[in-house]
Amino acid sequence: MKEFVLYIVKNLVEKPASAAVTMREEGEVLYFEISVDAGDAARVVGRKGRNIQSLRTLATAVAARFGRKARLNLADELATVEKREGAAEEIANPV
Repeated sequence: MKEFVLYIVKNLVEKPASAAVTMREEGEVLYFEISVDAGDAARVVGRKGRNIQSLRTLATAVAARFGRKARLNLADELATVEKREGAAEEIANPV
């Protein structure tokens, strides 16, 4: 399954050598984290998030065939969310 996600990601980016996928299992849920070169992140996400959403749909469909669930995130996406949450917390609770 990890190889499947990596294959698709490598075909989306300009620098396939820098693409990597890490997978961890928690019960019946498979968590995938995609990391790519900073310049390639936009290619993985696509316009209006279409590429990443399609990739999530494919991963979910393949995982369902094995009786599993799949969650897929882009490493930069996680960092951006964490930065936003941190900024919101700083605004809400100034020092």
